[in-house]
Amino acid sequence: MSYQDSNLKIFSGNANPELARAIASHLGIALGEIEVGRFSNGEIKVIVNENVRGCDAFVIQPTSSPVNDNLMELLIIIDALRRASSSRITAVIPYYGYARQDRKTRGREPITAKLVANLITTAGAGRVLTMDLHAGQIQGFFDIPVDHLGGVPLLAEYFARKGLSELVVVSPDFGSVTRARDMAERLKVPIAIVDKRRPEPNVAEVMNIIGRVAGKTVILVDDIIDTAGTVVLAAQALLEKGAREVYACGTHPILSGPALERLTASPIKELVVTNTIPLKPEQKFDKIKVISVANILGEAIIRIHEGLSVSKLFT
Repeated sequence: MSYQDSNLKIFSGNANPELARAIASHLGIALGEIEVGRFSNGEIKVIVNENVRGCDAFVIQPTSSPVNDNLMELLIIIDALRRASSSRITAVIPYYGYARQDRKTRGREPITAKLVANLITTAGAGRVLTMDLHAGQIQGFFDIPVDHLGGVPLLAEYFARKGLSELVVVSPDFGSVTRARDMAERLKVPIAIVDKRRPEPNVAEVMNIIGRVAGKTVILVDDIIDTAGTVVLAAQALLEKGAREVYACGTHPILSGPALERLTASPIKELVVTNTIPLKPEQKFDKIKVISVANILGEAIIRIHEGLSVSKLFT
C-alpha cells in the first residue's frame, strides 16, 4: 500500500517505534522527522525536524512502562506539533496507561485515568485513537473525539484460522464478560465465566466456574495480561473442571513482576497477545504469540484523516 497525501504525517515517540514503523510501512509513507531524547538533567527534549504547518499529525505512543516517561514524551510531542501549527493532532495510544484507575473505590483516591485525559487534551490533541481501554467509560473522560478499536476481532481471527474443535470462550472474571461474548459470537461457540474474588490488588483467587468446560478446548480472553495471576489461576481451575486444554489471549502484554515465571510454569498451551506494547527480549518465551495491530491502526489513521467511519473496520 502507498498512501499519497503530503498533508498526513506520522510521528513516533520512544515507547513503541517498531509499531510506528510498521504502521508507516503499511501506509507506504516515511515516519516524520523528529528527535525525542533527553537533556543532561533527564528532562525530555523534543525537536520536530520538518515543516508541519497545516498538516494532519498522528503521534504513535502507547503509555506503557516506563509509563511516566512515555506519557511525558507524548505530551511534549503534542505540544511541539501544536506550537509548530499542525492543523490537527491525533494521539494514537495503542495502550492507555493508568486506565485501571478509572473510579474511586475508597476515600481520598484519585481518578488518574481522567487526569491523564485532561493532560492529553490540554497539551493540544484534537483526537485520540486507542485500543481496548480497560474501562470503556474512559472515552467519556475526554472532551475530544475518541476512536476506540477492539483487539478481539484480531484475536478471534487468529483462533479461527487455527481450526480448534470443541471450543468454549471463557471470561477470567465478570469484567471481561462483554469481551468474551464478542469473541464467542465471532467464533460461534459458547461462553463460560470464572467467578473470582480479589482480596487485594494483583492477587486473585478463583472461586467458581459458571458454564460447561469439561472436555472442551478453552480460550481465556482478557484485555490486559499484567502479573498473569488471573489467567494462570483460571487455567488451573478450568483444567480441574475437566477442560481438555487452555489457550489464553489478551490485547496488552504488560507482563510485569512474576508474570513470565507464572506463565512458563502454567498449563496454558499458548498465550496470544498483540504488539500494542513492545515485548522485551526476555519476555519472548516459547508459549507467546504476537499479532501485529499495525495494519488495523494504519487503516484507522487513513479513515480519520479522510473523515470516514472507523467503526466499519470491524463490521
